[in-house]
Amino acid sequence: MASKVEPGKLEWRISVDNETTKRLVPKSGPSERIFLWLKGLIMKTWRIGADDPAKVVHCLKVGLALSLVCIFYYMRPLYDGVGGNAMWAIMTVVVVFESNVGATFSKCVNRVVATILAGSLGIAVHWVATKSGEAEIFVIGSSVFLFAFTATYSRFVPSFKSRFDYGAMIFILTFSLVSVGGYRVDKLVDMAQQRVSTIAVGTTICIIITIFICPIWSGTQLHRLVQCNFVKLADSLDGCVAEYFKKRDVSTNENEDETNMKVQGFKCVLNSKGTEEAMVTSHIILGDDANLARWEPAHGSFNFWHPWQQYVKIGAAMRRCAYCLENLSICMNYETEVPDQVKKHFRETCMKLTAASSKILRELADILKNTRRSSKMDFLVFDMNSAVQELQETLKTIPIQTNKPEEEEEVPSDEGEDRTIPMSLHEVLPVATLVSLLIENAARIQTTVEAVVVLANLADFKQDSKKKTEDNNTNQPPLSS
Repeated sequence: MASKVEPGKLEWRISVDNETTKRLVPKSGPSERIFLWLKGLIMKTWRIGADDPAKVVHCLKVGLALSLVCIFYYMRPLYDGVGGNAMWAIMTVVVVFESNVGATFSKCVNRVVATILAGSLGIAVHWVATKSGEAEIFVIGSSVFLFAFTATYSRFVPSFKSRFDYGAMIFILTFSLVSVGGYRVDKLVDMAQQRVSTIAVGTTICIIITIFICPIWSGTQLHRLVQCNFVKLADSLDGCVAEYFKKRDVSTNENEDETNMKVQGFKCVLNSKGTEEAMVTSHIILGDDANLARWEPAHGSFNFWHPWQQYVKIGAAMRRCAYCLENLSICMNYETEVPDQVKKHFRETCMKLTAASSKILRELADILKNTRRSSKMDFLVFDMNSAVQELQETLKTIPIQTNKPEEEEEVPSDEGEDRTIPMSLHEVLPVATLVSLLIENAARIQTTVEAVVVLANLADFKQDSKKKTEDNNTNQPPLSS
């Protein structure tokens, strides 16, 4: 038996018959297991913050907002002004503070308006109930039922739910509390004023912090998301077609994992529907449809009336292109082997159309990135349509073998003269499917271009400087000889 000391571990080895060795490692104690668990937890927490620093910033902003609200409990003049209802300011911060400006604005506006409206109606109902004599309880109960039913039913209306669902919920809560509390409390108006003032203080603090301290704008995130999706579509289109027509005897130095990521980029576009709607349509609960960008004030290149709804239409058009790319990726995995001569017949025209289509997608990404109209979009669309016509002509000129193999005859040809080899239908069909998808994808890209042009017109994007120079040169009078 021999002992061997390693750093941080004692290990015993027992030799049996000089042939086998049994290794004994002492089990770790409870303190070591707790230490390892805490170390793993700290590393995991650190990794989350390192991957997305915006989460750490949001946590710091929430802590700052709550600290400012707590001043009401430590400064006597402020506490006397709002009374014991200062707790409502803390509850407001906890409930309405979100990670981006649009969501915070949406919740703040909904909460303030719903609280004022519900408080006013509650006071009115309480005044009517006090004038009703013995029917006071009946008036309060029936009013609570009527308004709760109406507000709850409004949450099922899509147009109302998309923007004011949280406000309807706060309205039900506030109206019920004011109505029931008003039956027991004499100073109802003072209580309502104090509650509204504390909620206003909480929402004001939230809005100031979320705008002026490391703001995260939903509109900017949405704009960048759509822009990046255009680049991913272009990379995916290039990758799919290049992979399909890649020669087997030619080795590529490109990393296969990187290639697969580019080819599968269209999946990010397909999965971005919920994110786009969550940024464009406003709601409070994560995962539901919500319009966050429309609640935000003017910032950066986006004014208050920026056409955010047009981004949803652009995203829908992009997903239609992504569906074509999904089918293209399926064509790559066909079990039917396509002869090289068939691929060679279509390779040049398919690659030409692919290059023209990807150029348009990247140009659309540049339009969104620079918020400027493109001076060469018309030429790029013309090149893509020309490539489509050329590919259609190539498809028409392919020689299809119509007779049976045993009925074929050898056709002699002179030396140096090119002889077209007939192709069977089952050999051409997989490539013809890919060709039809490329042509359909080009038509859908043109629809996407039209949607971006509409956005540029509605948002009043500036004209490209190159286009302005050309226009100025065109409008100048000719020089006199």
